[in-house]
Amino acid sequence: MATGTEYGLGSHQFPRGWFVIAEASELQAKPLALKYFAKDFALYRGESGKPVLLDAHCPHMQCHLAADSAIIAREGAQIEGDSIRCPYHGWRFAADGSCDDIPYFDGPKPRSAKLESYLVEERLGCIWMWHDPEGKGPDFPVPNLPHWQNKSWIKWQLDHLGELDVHPQEIIDNMADARHLGPTHGAPCEYFENEFMDHIYIQRQGGLHQEYQAMLRTTTWYEGPGILLSHQIFGDIESVEMIANTPVDDGRVKLWHGLMVNSGKENPTSADVDQARELQAGALASLAADFGIWKHKKPAFRVLQLKTDGPFSLGRKWYTQFYVPREAVIAVHTMVNGVHGVVGLAEPPPESLLHRQVLADT
Repeated sequence: MATGTEYGLGSHQFPRGWFVIAEASELQAKPLALKYFAKDFALYRGESGKPVLLDAHCPHMQCHLAADSAIIAREGAQIEGDSIRCPYHGWRFAADGSCDDIPYFDGPKPRSAKLESYLVEERLGCIWMWHDPEGKGPDFPVPNLPHWQNKSWIKWQLDHLGELDVHPQEIIDNMADARHLGPTHGAPCEYFENEFMDHIYIQRQGGLHQEYQAMLRTTTWYEGPGILLSHQIFGDIESVEMIANTPVDDGRVKLWHGLMVNSGKENPTSADVDQARELQAGALASLAADFGIWKHKKPAFRVLQLKTDGPFSLGRKWYTQFYVPREAVIAVHTMVNGVHGVVGLAEPPPESLLHRQVLADT
């Protein structure tokens, strides 16, 4: 696996930001065992409905909280209020990670009987974790879309794409890669630009899709290092695509995909839902072309960049802000912020400004 050090990203092994760690519907009566950022976690939903993320291993004898062989685990009896009991000896931990009950001991709890608790949010049908190597609070909010609350929009059901031995740098490179859209996806762009706004990285592009002979216009953006959102107009179809990547280890990621479709109706029919599912399957097939390339390519620690390619070097510099201490982030913003075109491709036409409003509303 290629590591962040080999890409020269910064002093942190893993990036700072909001990351998808599960689909919200996965959280039922039992905790989930998760591994991200080379660490084990236990994720559960408290009785209040609040999602809770803790370090996985009980400090008593290092049992995994989501181990499922014990009676209380099999019976779904671990969750009490917003606390969780270890399946081995029944020690109970609150949402803040403190031990709040030992069933066979009435004395003071040991000071070391505590688990690390992590900030999580439920948004867009996903559970999000704030990850920060410096242990501080969020620098920017959880990604959001106003479309999610609009009844005419048919919400995605996430495609779980599993894990892939590729560093997320290779995935994010697509944002600057104007010239792969024709050979890889059959939709060469006629116009293209990137814009950097602090933690946000935007791509605006459009061109004729050769297979369907319809114009495809997209405004795509990252809000931090782990989530891509893309507002798309393809012929008369409007949609928003999501691609999430979360590091599992240094050089290995887990990915999810979804597509939300505007039915244009206050009360979408079952036929509208079926069409939205078909459109998501089509979007996934397009992503599969990239997926296959990521899976089999060698790491590009340096890009043999042409001035007509797209601003790979700026995109990579933008990405480093999530791997460096906070005091170094402003220097990255100063270097990359602004709009950057591509030699040989037109600037976005006036109608693409409509897409800019979509981003402004998030």
